[in-house]
Amino acid sequence: MKLFKITLFAVALSTALASCGSGAPIVATPIQNIDSNPLKITPLTDEQLKHWPAMDLVKDTVPGMSVDKAYSEIIKKRKGETVIVGVIDSGVDIDHEDLKSVVWTNPDEIAGNGIDDDKNGFIDDIHGWNFLGNITDENMEYVRIIRKFKPKFEGKSEASISAADRKDFAIYQKAKAEYEKESSEVTANKLRYEQILSQLKPTHEAMAKKLGKADYTKEDLAAINNPSPQEQQQIAMLTQMLNFADSVPEVLEELEGGIEYFSGRLDNNFNMTKDFRGVLGDNPEDFADNIYGDNNVAGPDPTKENVKHGTHVAGIIAAERNNGIGMDGVANNVKIMAIRAVPDGDEYDKDIALAIRYAVDNGAKVLNTSFGKYYSPQADWVYDAIKYAASKDVLIVNAAGNDGFDLDTVNVYPNDQFDNGSEMANSFLTVGALNYEYGSEMVANFSNYGKTNVDVFAPGVKIWATTPLNTYEFLQGTSMAAPEVAGVAAMIRSYYPKLSAAQVKQILMDSGLSINTQVVLGGEASNTEPFSNISKSGKIVNMYNALIMADKMSQ
Repeated sequence: MKLFKITLFAVALSTALASCGSGAPIVATPIQNIDSNPLKITPLTDEQLKHWPAMDLVKDTVPGMSVDKAYSEIIKKRKGETVIVGVIDSGVDIDHEDLKSVVWTNPDEIAGNGIDDDKNGFIDDIHGWNFLGNITDENMEYVRIIRKFKPKFEGKSEASISAADRKDFAIYQKAKAEYEKESSEVTANKLRYEQILSQLKPTHEAMAKKLGKADYTKEDLAAINNPSPQEQQQIAMLTQMLNFADSVPEVLEELEGGIEYFSGRLDNNFNMTKDFRGVLGDNPEDFADNIYGDNNVAGPDPTKENVKHGTHVAGIIAAERNNGIGMDGVANNVKIMAIRAVPDGDEYDKDIALAIRYAVDNGAKVLNTSFGKYYSPQADWVYDAIKYAASKDVLIVNAAGNDGFDLDTVNVYPNDQFDNGSEMANSFLTVGALNYEYGSEMVANFSNYGKTNVDVFAPGVKIWATTPLNTYEFLQGTSMAAPEVAGVAAMIRSYYPKLSAAQVKQILMDSGLSINTQVVLGGEASNTEPFSNISKSGKIVNMYNALIMADKMSQ
């Protein structure tokens, strides 16, 4: 891979500022002119990988957001206002050691009294709301569409459909095709994993017995003297497996996890008969039926495995900084409002629309929406909620999605685009994901992109953050890139609270690092574009530059 060394004349001499940006202006040069001179190739250590999103592209040669630089040279001892960030997700482990101090508490609600003290319609919503109740699994949206329209359209041709029903019939046909494609691929993958596992497990056990250890290496295998024909076959297979992980037990664990994942998809996401929603007791097609769920934002599973995604997102944004444990979130001065609305499967439009409105009405100034789907039967409900958030000066930071698609050619929901391509809200920001290797493979191979429908890029590969029950893991996706940006947005809103949501969005886009490098898209070597051409801004988010621009804009 060809990498580049970056030169820069960024001299950061920031003065101590009074709270809210009201003091002397920042005296600093934004990071710029980064497309010059070869970059040294330096592998990251494990500890550096845990911290790379906060690193600086110029100093550290990875496309981080210069978070450390911003804290050390701009923030220093300045004090900001507290900002509430709504995390609309699978739920959050609010008792996590690195999150419990940054969890939002509703000041107008008395815990455990069974009374709606603040008269917002939600009883005992102390830390947010759970619109899913005890639901953890769900269908894909196209499965729900098929189930809804099957009695009406099954076995019929387009010629037999009335003009009034043809739009629904087309959606039904599209959903059926998607279901058949996806379910067959998952079934084939599950079978493939099971076959590999059935061969690999006994082969590994035999070799571990021969070598006296389970964590043998390629070198150990190559050093076996006079292997039998059977052992030669075993060595060949095990050597191949060691290309995918550091040890064969790790490969076995990955295979078993994959089988569990594919089985879950077949049993739940593609299930044509099970009604997961029934336990809530609401009508998901009636928006007026809007008080349901409970206040358990960590979900019903005692293992809290179902809230791993939301817990990870919350940690990226706001895990307590400098407490000597775990990891540091991007932002200080943040309180996380947890809104549980995203199951393992496709979310309901109604839940998302109500979750956005709940967060807005209860004081959130930044929302993170790390989820998405390709069918949205009640998209108008969500669009109205997005416009409502904009009217209340709330910024929504949204994940672009993980299918390697050009979003200028494919619709993913939620979004803020009218059919003609214009934006319905100027405070909705869509984020693509970056890899930590600067250069041609800088864009995550899974990340969606789009000159019109993706706004910026941020770190999204191998992101270390909080997971349930006081644990930490590497996860990746545009789901991780969005909260990186939400954290920067919260910092701007904390230290420059007079700036509007629209201004914060513009700062995030305009202050980023411009890069013209040709990058690979969708993991396909033949599909390349200049990085500057795959998002509206053509930039990667940079907290150091964003605070400099926010300071200038606020003067």
